Amino acid sequence: VQLQASGGGLVQPGHSLTLSCSSSGFRFDYYSIAWFRQAPGKERDGVSCITASDGFTDYADSVKGRFTISRDNAKNTVYLQMNSLQPDDTAVYYCALPDAMYYCPGDGTLNTADFTSWGQGTQVTVSS
Repeated sequence: VQLQASGGGLVQPGHSLTLSCSSSGFRFDYYSIAWFRQAPGKERDGVSCITASDGFTDYADSVKGRFTISRDNAKNTVYLQMNSLQPDDTAVYYCALPDAMYYCPGDGTLNTADFTSWGQGTQVTVSS
């Protein structure tokens, strides 16, 4: 299993970025995929999740209305469109793979313990 996150960078507040998570080594269309982030000195927090079966999406309250998760099963890739970025969004962003039976919870409460494989992370810095 391999997950490769990309698309991070330095942006000014209010601007946008799109992250990508490309994957290989498993049947992508069978699995939900999630994004987490970890700021310096803080725990890794769930950001968003998308299911495999019906494309159901889930967001943490802190990003709801600003971030959009999507997936392209033909490309084995999940995207995270991030709009109206703020300094508090600064973190390393990780994509993560749960087991095949996992369904995104629907209340934004993603638990790292439910995810078995992780990408290497991509840095997002929001600063003027």
